[in-house]
Amino acid sequence: MIHSKNLEHPIRHAVITPDMSVDQLIDQMSSCAFGAGRLAEAVDIYTAMLEDTECTRFFGLAGAMVPAGMRNIVSGLIRDGHIDVLVTTGANLVHDIIESLGLHHYKGSDQVNDIQLKHDHVNRIYDVFLPEEHFTDLEEFLQSVYSQLDNQTISIRELLTHIGSRLEDKDSIMRSAFDAEIPIYCPAVQDSIVGLQAWLFKQTGKLVVDAFADMREFMDICYGAERAGAVLIGGGVPKNYILQSMLVTPKDFDYAIQLTTDRPDSGGLSGATLDEAQSWGKVGENAKAMTVYGDATITLPVMVAAAMSRLGEKGEGGGK
Repeated sequence: MIHSKNLEHPIRHAVITPDMSVDQLIDQMSSCAFGAGRLAEAVDIYTAMLEDTECTRFFGLAGAMVPAGMRNIVSGLIRDGHIDVLVTTGANLVHDIIESLGLHHYKGSDQVNDIQLKHDHVNRIYDVFLPEEHFTDLEEFLQSVYSQLDNQTISIRELLTHIGSRLEDKDSIMRSAFDAEIPIYCPAVQDSIVGLQAWLFKQTGKLVVDAFADMREFMDICYGAERAGAVLIGGGVPKNYILQSMLVTPKDFDYAIQLTTDRPDSGGLSGATLDEAQSWGKVGENAKAMTVYGDATITLPVMVAAAMSRLGEKGEGGGK
């Protein structure tokens, strides 16, 4: 018989029972291979990161996660203290504000006549429908917010904090971050209606948003972190903004989890493995890290639910 350290862990075939919890399901997946094994290891790493009281937890949110229904999970994690720094796209913030104004996204279908949707004034995000009239209310809200900031020079983070303070929805990501004093960074905010409306306000107003002002604040957080962990949903700007921060510090990430649908073989950042990030010195040589390939609207809820079960927490989407 061949003896090798590579043959120490036999596949344990999963067993499903009628009354099993999410954590028990993940336990059954832990000795399986492919995506099942990766997700189970990600849960182990995520739980360890949450249990590490000296860890500063960065959360990168890309993709259309808010329109898809993941909003309350993220805001719940903020309220529970499981996110210390949020970096996201302008689009997710736009849709968070829309929901906070009492305006809904609707379950639709990707098998639809998009020309007819255009004539019906309905926008489509894969199988999510959004009435165009919602953007009228959004734009009126943003203009009223910006009018309070006339003649000011502020950072992007300060702008988002101010917007969050004007929202009254307890499930809002931006409002939850404001209440918990958690910073939200959105390096590409101009690539969204939040940014577009700020530009329109500037045609008559004097609001100045300094795109570089956040850098010192962000780097100070990185320098001050005893240990650092990153949960990266998708890739793009949020992923790079979080990971590149360690290039100007003597530190690196001790925990890192990426949930993505992108593949590594195209060379793009969104699919790049966390192993690759070690070559840059972004993720530590001894870091606990895992990339899980799959739809984050599936993997994120499962990972959070399993970790909540292990930590003995309860509530919806991470909220106690």
